[in-house]
Amino acid sequence: MKKELHKHRILIIGASGYIGNAIYKELGPYFRTYGTYRTPKKEFETNQQFFQYNVEEDDVYEILQVCKPSIIISALRGDFNAQTIAHQHIAEYALEFGSKIIFLSSANAFDAYSKYPSYELDKTLSHSIYGHFKIKIENMLLRLPKKQVTILRLPMVFGANCPRIQEMKQLILDQQSVEIFPNLIMNVTLDKKVTQQVHYIINRNKHGIFHLGSTDLVHHDEFVKDILTIITTKKVKLKHVFTTNDDRYLAVLPKYNKLPKHLQITSRKVLEELEK
Repeated sequence: MKKELHKHRILIIGASGYIGNAIYKELGPYFRTYGTYRTPKKEFETNQQFFQYNVEEDDVYEILQVCKPSIIISALRGDFNAQTIAHQHIAEYALEFGSKIIFLSSANAFDAYSKYPSYELDKTLSHSIYGHFKIKIENMLLRLPKKQVTILRLPMVFGANCPRIQEMKQLILDQQSVEIFPNLIMNVTLDKKVTQQVHYIINRNKHGIFHLGSTDLVHHDEFVKDILTIITTKKVKLKHVFTTNDDRYLAVLPKYNKLPKHLQITSRKVLEELEK
């Protein structure tokens, strides 16, 4: 344990967000871990490891110079233009000091390909502003030396207090409809699993592109209905959203960079975890 502690200095940009904070909690006991937060909150302000950072106003370079991280994890959210500049600065810093970058990307990097699931080496193409932005950052980082870059493409991430489930609970409370996409075939994952996968990737010094989705595929409507039966006994109004008449895939499956069995996950496991 002790050896691990001093091996890396890790900076999580966006450590107050849902996934960033989960990663911070996972890595904190093992590494010297720093994080950034945007909105003042007592738990962050009193934590010496946390720095206030507003992507639209502050220069990330200053925080990098203070933390001197050997690994920079980007779980940043916010204005896309400001994020692009921030990632340019992160890339310049990494190039100068040899730091590694772990970038949390998204299945949306493939949302223009709807006929089949996507694998790590497939060409990215998106029709959405969000997907487009993720591709732009990916491409920027992939120009750095190979060993310094890890891209993690995430599907929908669930967990006990995840924003998606909180939103569903709020809609139920307000007697509003929950949207389901009957033709959408996707894969999913669990916040806890993502944090374990990140820890493993750091420990084993892995780099490259990883698809962190469940090994199986689910229909969006069926999966959401399963979640609703877990979180409420009430009858929930559903709003069916048909974006297309055909089945549409938005799934990131691992083929080349497979993680060990204990770090893989199925959609069933995600639901079992939510039932706890």
